[in-house]
Amino acid sequence: MEFNFALANDIQAIPQFLTSLAIGLLIGLERERNPSAKAGLRTFALVSLFGTLMAMLANQSDTSWLLAVGLLAVAAMIISVYRNPNSENADPGTTTVAALLVCYALGALIWFGMSTLAIMLAVATTTLLYFKPELRGITQRLKRTDLVSVLQFSVLTFVVLPILPNQSYGPYGAFNPYQAWMMVVLISGMSLAGYVALQWAGQRFGAPLLGVFGGLVSSTATTLLYAKQSKVSEEMVHLSAIVILIASQMVLVTLMLICVVVAPSLLRELLPPLALGLICGLAVTLYNWKSLSTSKDLPLPQTSNPTELHTALGFGVLFVLVLLCSAWLNDVVGDKGMYMVSLVAGLTDVHPITLSSMRLFNLEKLTPHAAASAIVIAYLANMIFKTILVATIGGWHLGRHVLAGFAAMAAGTAIGLLMF
Repeated sequence: MEFNFALANDIQAIPQFLTSLAIGLLIGLERERNPSAKAGLRTFALVSLFGTLMAMLANQSDTSWLLAVGLLAVAAMIISVYRNPNSENADPGTTTVAALLVCYALGALIWFGMSTLAIMLAVATTTLLYFKPELRGITQRLKRTDLVSVLQFSVLTFVVLPILPNQSYGPYGAFNPYQAWMMVVLISGMSLAGYVALQWAGQRFGAPLLGVFGGLVSSTATTLLYAKQSKVSEEMVHLSAIVILIASQMVLVTLMLICVVVAPSLLRELLPPLALGLICGLAVTLYNWKSLSTSKDLPLPQTSNPTELHTALGFGVLFVLVLLCSAWLNDVVGDKGMYMVSLVAGLTDVHPITLSSMRLFNLEKLTPHAAASAIVIAYLANMIFKTILVATIGGWHLGRHVLAGFAAMAAGTAIGLLMF
């Protein structure tokens, strides 16, 4: 009877060791492809099994130091193998050594009931190992300013944000320093993604991605640049039109993403106008696609770094001012006051009024329809401003290609708001 009970306990541990074996084989499979690596399929599988075994022994004998002993044993094995490389082209060992240590730790995690986490980390580890050339290429293409942007964004997110009080102040309780800076982080993060991608992609991928990335950073700046460039040649007219249209459609996409993060319950009211405007704009863009030629080099929009402190502070101040004005006018004259602020604030930038409307909606100071209407009005005002830029700078040659798309997007958003 005791023998059967012990056997049953042994069998129960088999799935954990099988999972450990699979993880080791997964990581080792990638290392096996590297002929200079001194650890491959079998080594990684054994190290992972060793980690699970040592965790089991440490757990059952209540001697946690056994895990450390196992880790030291793996480290000693690695040192002995890599101490005397056989050739100049031999694997220097840093990546493989780190992978072996991770593999041992993942094996231990499995025994302690964290198999899902161990599998996820194993997949992530294998991905990092496999895409080494691509990751190296990306880092080599990034400029110093791009790395500085990432560091600045880290300061905005992980240094400034945590020290701000999460408490409402001022009239109507609308100003919350933590929430206001969170909006700054949100917009800076989205803009940073477009900014870095824009600098990285350059001219290699043509109009479509330049429109996407330019729209993420600033659709207004992108419109201004390509309205000027459209005068260079007839070919640049078609290219500029495509970039401008796609950049304006990206505004609709970013508004959807912001709504999902900031006010997901508003998405039901806001999605129909934004989606309909996006569909109408895509239809016109695809119609103009037949005239597109990618042989022409396209300039990059000259946009400022969105993570610079003065830029972030400027957006934060603008957001708070728009928020307070919106709350005051909405209290004094109702929704019409909110719409007036939207019309003015949306001319050059849709984001402050969008975030302010969502903030007031979360505070239950705006109904879903009023908040969605304010955002749509801001977007339409921004479209009017960009229409003026296209007409005055690009002239009729560019306007006849762009204005139809602008009209389609504006009509789509307006009809979507009224019908749904």
